[in-house]
Amino acid sequence: MATSAALLLVLLLLGQLGPAAGARRAAVVCAGSACYTAHAGKLSAAEAQLHCSRNGGNLATVRTEAEAWHVQRALAQLLQSEAGLEARNRKFWIGLQREKGKCLDPRLPLKGFSWVGGGEDTLFTNWHKEVRNSCTSRRCVSLQLPLSPQPQAGSLPKWSEGPCGSPSIPVSNIEGFVCKFSFKGMCQPLALGGPGRINYTTPFQATSSSLEVVPFASVATVACGDGDQGQEQHFLCREKAPGVFDWGSSGPLCVSPGSGCSFNHGGCQQVCLEGGDGSFRCGCGPGFRLLDDLVTCESRNPCSSGPCSGMATCVPEPHWESFACRCPQGYQLDASQRDCVDVDECQASPCPQECVNVPGGFRCECWVGYELGGPGEGACRDVDECAPGRSPCAQDCTNTAGSFHCSCAEGYVPAGEDGAQCQDLDECADPGRGLCDSLCLNTEGSFRCGCLPGWELGPDGVSCAPGPTAPAPVASPGPPPGRGAGGRAGEVVVSAPVASPTGAPEGASAEAVATEGPSLAPNYPVTLAALDVQAPSGPPGARMEPSTRHPRATTGRGENTDEDFTARHGDEGTDGQKLLLFYILGTVVAILLLLALALGLLVYRKRRAKKHEEKEKKPQNTADSYSWAPERAEGRALENQYSPTPGTDC
Repeated sequence: MATSAALLLVLLLLGQLGPAAGARRAAVVCAGSACYTAHAGKLSAAEAQLHCSRNGGNLATVRTEAEAWHVQRALAQLLQSEAGLEARNRKFWIGLQREKGKCLDPRLPLKGFSWVGGGEDTLFTNWHKEVRNSCTSRRCVSLQLPLSPQPQAGSLPKWSEGPCGSPSIPVSNIEGFVCKFSFKGMCQPLALGGPGRINYTTPFQATSSSLEVVPFASVATVACGDGDQGQEQHFLCREKAPGVFDWGSSGPLCVSPGSGCSFNHGGCQQVCLEGGDGSFRCGCGPGFRLLDDLVTCESRNPCSSGPCSGMATCVPEPHWESFACRCPQGYQLDASQRDCVDVDECQASPCPQECVNVPGGFRCECWVGYELGGPGEGACRDVDECAPGRSPCAQDCTNTAGSFHCSCAEGYVPAGEDGAQCQDLDECADPGRGLCDSLCLNTEGSFRCGCLPGWELGPDGVSCAPGPTAPAPVASPGPPPGRGAGGRAGEVVVSAPVASPTGAPEGASAEAVATEGPSLAPNYPVTLAALDVQAPSGPPGARMEPSTRHPRATTGRGENTDEDFTARHGDEGTDGQKLLLFYILGTVVAILLLLALALGLLVYRKRRAKKHEEKEKKPQNTADSYSWAPERAEGRALENQYSPTPGTDC
């Protein structure tokens, strides 16, 4: 069994040492469960990713600030070994890229970029300037280092995005790239108890003599003594138990009896205990225990190694035999039982209306038309949009649950895009409604009925009846007779304002008059009589209102009374007769002008026809019966009609 184990170890060592022969030293930093290597070379982003993937890694991710410091340390090692990079503004590829066709998303921390190894939700960013909004080409991110050869304390390399380049067209100022390799575990570095040297060869073909932690499957080559003649020993970092990695060695290496604990503290991690014969051994302080390698100490507290990650807190069990991870309120353990994830409390519908999940809790919100209520009023209460000073409606506002409704008073109709405004309804615009027998006068929010001269308005305020001075059926050309008992001749009797089927507010004024009843001869002067208030004995569809409304259109003299209304329309009737006379005279003049124009045209055509006849009667010239023959070419001879071949003389 021991022979098989030794053979397996030799095979593993040969497999590791074979590639290591061609491996070159690289700037490498290992921390946590990953290693970072910095390389020099003017490559495109695709070529750099190919170089990293050949050794089992990817271009480096910088997801946290701690990871950014690890990358910076690797770059610092590279700059110390590559003197030619010190005097230029240097850029190094990392694994943050945005594919062609994917556009900028300013809402996200990574602006639409994603890591080559997967993931788009990184919170840590360190952009150098505003990211360019471009979707037509692939974009890649590099780390931009300052001109100084050493990184400045407290300053991390900035992120700079740009073209990814190609093998034929390299990107300017790109001096190299950074790779990242992840491992399932790490071994602690080997300790030397005497003179000697150690070299570590990693699985990604990098060699180093100083690593804080050594990745799993790495080989350590130990040579004891001051010179190069010392015998070499090889050790493999292996997994001893789930989550436990060591070298399989015990005790310090290269122990020198003459040095004892004076050299490197005997290779012990905590306490070095010397014996009387020059020998020594390692020990641990209170609360720690010595591990199987007889060098390393481990805390007896199972939480000392920080097994819980993220927001999880490690709680040791009694007697420190084990531990458990605990999460704060609003979080729960994930599948690994080592980290915490947010609990979506909105799945249980704790809010009456809208629930918004937030990290570690939730928030209740109200729908549109509701607002958060006070204590004892429930989570959300309706907003009264119709409250005084808040109503958006021009007239009537009705509050509803979560909303409101605008309406208009009688005699008005909704207007505007949102229906919150109101405009007057012209009841007289449609003669087919039959609101009045004769004349209809529109007012603001209502209407009035009236009658033609010689007719009287009925008690219902709508119908018209012939008065004592009613005109004959055939209109006479002269002025009408004198005034009668039913009203003055030439007046239109208008009723008191009659409410429309939709009603109207007070303070309305007259707008328009429409004739619907008996017609009037053109020669009768038409005026509006005083508005008499009639008894409300009409049909149910029409009611009479007292004439207390003010006219809508004023002339600057204040309110118009009923007498002014009658006088004004009487003057308008007289002016109408004069205007009619002017129309008749103008028509006669136009007809006379047309007749004169036609007569002149007729005379002109007669004279022209007479001249044409005289011209035709003149005697004709004898040469008029002859016509000229077309000319022939002078230089062309007559064809010989006796020639056997047409076109030739012989």
